[in-house]
Amino acid sequence: MDLGLTDRVYVLTGASRGLGYATAQCLVADGARVVLSARRPDEVAAATADLGGPDRAVGITADLADPATPGRLVEAAHRHFGRLDGALVSVGGPTPGSAASVDDEQWRQAFETVFLGSVRMVRTVAAALPDGGAIALVLSTSARGPVPGLGISNGLRPGLAGVAKDVADEYGPRGVRVVGLLPGRILTDRNRELFAANGDPEQARAEAEAGIPLRRIGDPAEFGRVAAFVLSPAASYLTGSTIPVDGGALRGL
Repeated sequence: MDLGLTDRVYVLTGASRGLGYATAQCLVADGARVVLSARRPDEVAAATADLGGPDRAVGITADLADPATPGRLVEAAHRHFGRLDGALVSVGGPTPGSAASVDDEQWRQAFETVFLGSVRMVRTVAAALPDGGAIALVLSTSARGPVPGLGISNGLRPGLAGVAKDVADEYGPRGVRVVGLLPGRILTDRNRELFAANGDPEQARAEAEAGIPLRRIGDPAEFGRVAAFVLSPAASYLTGSTIPVDGGALRGL
């Protein structure tokens, strides 16, 4: 299938590694160009170089908690590549811990970045997109059911899924699509850290895999391919949905 990504331009946040980077790889492999952002300059530089340098990828050091970040990324896409066709909004996972055990400051920091930062990004990008543009939010299976030990994510991700649906309704008449993606257990640095926090990473991984019908942890590229499709013109009648990429782990219909 031709996804129609050739020369289309996307901005991706939190994309120097993990799911954001995996998506950038898939987009670039199909002919798209990307503007990446993340908080660490060295990681941003390495990611953009690996993706082919300035002809294919441009990197911006930025934090979604900064209200200026969305505008900077939209401007960078137009300045470097002359257009903008969509965005992947990805934010690093918030501090682990139950909802009752994390303190007020941890809640505030996560809200500023994970929730409000994502909302600002969606709002800014959606307003700048033409007919046919698309936004995908990287959420979590916690949007549909709480994940033990991830209280902040359990609190914030369902709200973002609601925002995605609301924005999809608002911008749909303009031909702009918005979709939520719900990754389950994917072998990113974040999940490696969560496994290690249990004291026995191999046992923790085995227990996680036992609860997944496919009996394995996903590879970031498996998420990236889904995200690239969702953002592409090939998914032109897909909006307002939340799509699990979890090996069948969610049990709801």
